[in-house]
Amino acid sequence: MNAIEVTNVKKEYPEFTMDNVSLTLPSGMILGLIGENGAGKTTLIKAMLGMIPIDGGTVSVLGCTTPHQNKKIMEDIGVVMDESGLPPYLNILQIGTMMKEIFHNWDTETFQSLVKKLKIPENTKVAELSRGNQMKAGIICALSHNPKLLILDEATSGLDPVIRDEVLDLLLDFTREEDHSILLSSHIVSDLEKVCDYIVFLHEGRVLLSEEKDLLKEAYGIMHCTREQLEQLDDSAIIGKRTNAYGAEVVVKKDAVPADTELSPVDLEELFVRMVKEG
Repeated sequence: MNAIEVTNVKKEYPEFTMDNVSLTLPSGMILGLIGENGAGKTTLIKAMLGMIPIDGGTVSVLGCTTPHQNKKIMEDIGVVMDESGLPPYLNILQIGTMMKEIFHNWDTETFQSLVKKLKIPENTKVAELSRGNQMKAGIICALSHNPKLLILDEATSGLDPVIRDEVLDLLLDFTREEDHSILLSSHIVSDLEKVCDYIVFLHEGRVLLSEEKDLLKEAYGIMHCTREQLEQLDDSAIIGKRTNAYGAEVVVKKDAVPADTELSPVDLEELFVRMVKEG
């Protein structure tokens, strides 16, 4: 069973349209959702969770088309949005006590262990925590009720590089269980590159690209060439380019350039930026 199936989802606002977006997250995998601010990442996640109605298409989460109406399914989903959503007047220990009464599968031992591991100040109210500690608190709560699916919207933003790395390790540990899956939305592309199995590029409410991460790296490369060599390239081979007085740096499809062409690896951020700028 796929953890998430989104098919031709459409959502219209006066100044923004999500246009026939489709993606699939296989069970046991991590899918990275990449997009600039305003690309539609949060809108898509809210549509998956039933937080907003959609104008077309279908959504299935853990095999359920109406997860927000199914208490058991919602208990199997751990959610962290770009704001933690935790009560601002409680400290982290009080939140743990509250969550124990909400979730049947709440694991107090896991919760307390993560609070110490991620160094959340235990007696400080959420409202007085830094943004980074608020996000860590949200992640801890999401992991502590034994979900099968994590949906994380910009959950690593506001964290310093060391803590981000610890959080990413937690996510990798989570998916060691074959029925555990993660949808991770972020503009920190290097985080997604470290942990994701699948990548979706979202731009202006449309999917630009959806593919396995390893296949993406195999399919594209960077060619360093002169302007004359650039002019000889077939347009269909070019994903994006940057030119200067000395030549050009071109992101290309490997199968559309001569086999003996010398290419450098391309990272996901460069690929995404070049695709967006090329239009």
